[in-house]
Amino acid sequence: MDLDKLTVIKPAPTPGNTEWFVHDRFGMFIHWGLYALPARHEWVKNHERMSNEQYEKYFCHFDPDLYDPELWAKVAADAGMKYFVVTTKHHEGFCLWDSDLTDYKVTNTPYGRDLLGPMVEAFRGRGLKVGFYHSLLDWHHPDYTVDECHPMRDNAEYAAKDKERDFARYREYLFGQTRELLTRFGKIDILWYDFSVGPSHRYPGKGKDEWHSEELIKLVRELQPGILINDRLQIDQDIKTPEQYMPREWVKVNGVPVVWEACHTFSGSWGYHRDEESWKSAEQLIIMLIDAVSKGGNLLLNVGPTGRGEFDERALDRLTEIGKWMRRHSRSIYGCTQAPLEFKAPECTKLTYNPEKKRLYIHVLSWQFNKIYLEGELARHVDYVQLLSDASEIRFNRESDELVSLNIPVKKPLGCIIPVLEVFLK
Repeated sequence: MDLDKLTVIKPAPTPGNTEWFVHDRFGMFIHWGLYALPARHEWVKNHERMSNEQYEKYFCHFDPDLYDPELWAKVAADAGMKYFVVTTKHHEGFCLWDSDLTDYKVTNTPYGRDLLGPMVEAFRGRGLKVGFYHSLLDWHHPDYTVDECHPMRDNAEYAAKDKERDFARYREYLFGQTRELLTRFGKIDILWYDFSVGPSHRYPGKGKDEWHSEELIKLVRELQPGILINDRLQIDQDIKTPEQYMPREWVKVNGVPVVWEACHTFSGSWGYHRDEESWKSAEQLIIMLIDAVSKGGNLLLNVGPTGRGEFDERALDRLTEIGKWMRRHSRSIYGCTQAPLEFKAPECTKLTYNPEKKRLYIHVLSWQFNKIYLEGELARHVDYVQLLSDASEIRFNRESDELVSLNIPVKKPLGCIIPVLEVFLK
């Protein structure tokens, strides 16, 4: 079969401009807010059923004096990330910019200055695309009604006051803050809403009808044409967002492959969690990135800065290792996607494919002894093979039309957490 006739999946078109997104593949998520101070999960207010009054101490002591957005941007760029998404407001309701619509914002804390503007400028200055996460939930707003995710869900007295709350006023606030975010910071490439709440036996849920999702999406697209919107308004738009798991195959909606992005943490928390210990290794994280691209997806990897405004040392260690790998192997990530369906991956490997350059990348997850075998349609198209890290030739034997054996070194190449073979196809 001719190379041009092989089956290379392309995702369904979307309203926004996904061309850059499916090329860049790797982004940084940043979860930062008042929850960095308790340092025991970004849902601490929910988990510990804190009232606004109990949570207020974190607002009164928020002072990230070591915040250096230029350093953050450098760390992301050095790790090979091409875009970032930051929590402008998480479920706690605290805003990282100087919003005109609330007093519950960073400019009223001891820090006293906008955090978002300098961050956008720093990351954009490093060539990264800009994304905003914005919570649909708001546990601080006086008109936000109780649901099964609310910290006061077990407080009958607080819940009884829902009859005095006007959710339409909260929705107006949501629309107003969306307008601020999309008009004050230049071109915004991604808007990552989070999330619609299911109903329970005690409380109604909140979904597209409550958010007025269709109107909200219309507003977003009027203010920022080409922007990418995720799927958490209960109306699919540009990006499907599997969270904290890796899909088994290319994500599909009604059987049709779509643009997708897996979002993951280094550990078990999105916000800074001082005592959390289930940290993934750099090798695990690199394999997750490879796995996402091998199935036509992206990886959005999260950092939870500390209350003083620094990235956790454990995150920095892993980002440094990822950056070392990406420096020599990013060619197997950027511009790549799932390999042609006719290609069979050798044992203990994952394949990515650059359809423009007609190159296949074999990521060797477990270094094999002396030989790697390429079979079937893949074997027929092998023209030249090299180790991607140093462009050193990998010699091969054509055993038959449907079998090629690669003569790989006995010893795993030094400095390669995951070695990659670059196959030039004919």
